Amino acid sequence: MESRSVLVTGANRGLGLEFVRQYAQAGWRVFAGCRSPKAAKELKALQDQHADRITVLALDVTDAASARTAAGKVRGEPIDLLLNNAGVGGPPAQKIGSFDYAAWLQVLDANVLGPARMIEAFIDNVAEGRDKRIVTVTSRMGSIADNSTGGSYAYRSSKAGVNAVMKSFSIDLAPRGITCAVVHPGWVRTDMGGAGGKLAPAESIRSLRALIGGLTPADAGKFFNVDGEELPW
Repeated sequence: MESRSVLVTGANRGLGLEFVRQYAQAGWRVFAGCRSPKAAKELKALQDQHADRITVLALDVTDAASARTAAGKVRGEPIDLLLNNAGVGGPPAQKIGSFDYAAWLQVLDANVLGPARMIEAFIDNVAEGRDKRIVTVTSRMGSIADNSTGGSYAYRSSKAGVNAVMKSFSIDLAPRGITCAVVHPGWVRTDMGGAGGKLAPAESIRSLRALIGGLTPADAGKFFNVDGEELPW
């Protein structure tokens, strides 16, 4: 089988780094985007191991010019899978009466506008790919129906927002044969998830790769848990 290609954002740590590792080991060509390639030591080590498969791109999803510049470096390259993984958690303990609105805007910028910038910049690459998939890593904390505890205003609103954005993309890009979906990686032991997470990054990404690999056009616009369960909006 011919090799596939994937572009991963936020590729320098956590889930993004694990996506890069596993896709490279599986023989995929990987475009690994991160804000500061020179400081991404673990990513550089992976690139050294798979020099023929991993290309590191300087990429800041909060900067449209950065996304366009990165897209220019891969112009004409088919991308089978665009993985919007980059995101931020924001202030951990915002409470009513003491919201940090500037920080909230930063979360929305990265988590909602970031994937939109990526899709606009790389849509032609994806349209030229064979699989034609765009997947955004979201969170079940973005499910309005599943919110029974309140709080986490910035993070919840950003994930609910990107879910809505991806739903619209799934409709608007269907005529180009592109399948868009959102996935929840589970509670993972990363810097963002904390040490109490139920899944190791390798476990989460193995499951997500299997899920993503099985997506069909019938799955466009859906919201999946790491185990394949469809989640409520």
